[in-house]
Amino acid sequence: MLVLRSGLVLAIALTGCASRPETPPTVAPSVDHSAHHDLPATAGAGYTVADVRFMQHMIGHHAQALRMTAMAPSHGASEPVVRLAQKIDISQRDEIAMMKSWLQERRQAVPDDAHSGAMAMPGMLTAEQLAQLGAARGREFDRLFLTFMTRHHEGALQMVKELFRTPGAGQEPDIFRFVTDVDADQRDEILVMERLLGTLQD
Repeated sequence: MLVLRSGLVLAIALTGCASRPETPPTVAPSVDHSAHHDLPATAGAGYTVADVRFMQHMIGHHAQALRMTAMAPSHGASEPVVRLAQKIDISQRDEIAMMKSWLQERRQAVPDDAHSGAMAMPGMLTAEQLAQLGAARGREFDRLFLTFMTRHHEGALQMVKELFRTPGAGQEPDIFRFVTDVDADQRDEILVMERLLGTLQD
């Protein structure tokens, strides 16, 4: 049984709410990840192949988010962005552990770093975009991080939506609670990031 967080409490002090930057950097369009089934997956009692695929792919999706959050302390990010990055880092590390455990308990393949990096999923940054983020500092890093991470989270929400559109998927109690928890958390974090982006215009 997965241990799920009881709720999301965002403790980031925010002031001001202006419009987003007019020319945000371009993010790679969403990719249909259903075509990238490079790991074996089988259905079992109460869960579907789509459930297994979701967990396998979301591990890789979260892994890229951790690469992004790791940059914040060393790239001159503002205090609110550093705090947000730390929160995302902690929550997504916990969720990766949950997903790996879910797969292992059901004797399903767990992606390693090589598989995670090769998966094409909605919201994933390209190598060029990661390099762009890595080269940024200070206020520009804040802008790129918030813009890219917002799109990254939106990709995760698309993956959730696609899972629930699949007949029979997302119904096992463990995965249903986990997936809905991910959905709620990432929606809340998107709101925080949109407000932080607004403050960059002040």
